[in-house]
Amino acid sequence: MIKNTAEVAIIGGSGVYDVSMLDNAKEVEVDTPFGKPSDEITIGAFGDTNVAFLPRHGKGHRISPSELNSRANIFALKKLGVTKIISASAVGSLKLEMKPLDIVIPDQIYDRTSQRVSTFFEDGIVVHMGFADPFCSDLSYKLTEVCREKNYNVHDGGTYVCMEGPQFSTRAESKVYKSLGFDIIGMTAVPEAKLAREAEMCFGMIATVTDYDVWHEEDVTIETIIENAMKNEEAVREIIRAVIPRISGESNCQCRTSLAGAITTARDAIPVETKRRLDILIGKYL
Repeated sequence: MIKNTAEVAIIGGSGVYDVSMLDNAKEVEVDTPFGKPSDEITIGAFGDTNVAFLPRHGKGHRISPSELNSRANIFALKKLGVTKIISASAVGSLKLEMKPLDIVIPDQIYDRTSQRVSTFFEDGIVVHMGFADPFCSDLSYKLTEVCREKNYNVHDGGTYVCMEGPQFSTRAESKVYKSLGFDIIGMTAVPEAKLAREAEMCFGMIATVTDYDVWHEEDVTIETIIENAMKNEEAVREIIRAVIPRISGESNCQCRTSLAGAITTARDAIPVETKRRLDILIGKYL
């Protein structure tokens, strides 16, 4: 009988999830202080590792990027015991050499969102956490390693500019992002990466290129994006299957202690209710 715990989580669309790779898979509902996650979370065993899968936009892709309850999503995974998150995301390319159907393992983020809550810490607690390197270097290295071994056209590193959406870029915006040296563009890395770091979880991304955005003077259509995203799904599934055994177990990265020294509020000034609500995140530091 599989337990309601997992070490590794996959956040992505339903197309990247292969239920056949998990033994004893089952769906569980998880409540959080921030409401319900996007959908039920599927948990199953992959060898010796329990894996959780969360459909980012809900089954049927019914939740817009700006409406995602990312705090509930990340908190729910933390509650299940997850320590490593792999995000699977479709992106547009801002570089000619990053072609449609290529894979990018980004190492930086530029945040252009404006409507999203990006922290767990409010209601009487202030946390100033370092976020210079938003993706886990250890997890990203292993994702890149697998991609190379599988002979995928992978780009090691790159800056992901996260736009608000749900509309795609104007031509002017796209050309500015390109001129600033950004590499790929999407709508979901923020606040997922920020919240994962606040929850002291490793966070890495498999970004699959679907188009050249509109700097390339070609209109971006949802038909093209969906077609290329579907072509990339098997690659993402293969990468996930290969990387899980390599990331199981303890990690020496700094993600696990990102809150150490970051809680600015005096301990006796933090409201009791806030301490209780966030105990799974900050209890060990109080």
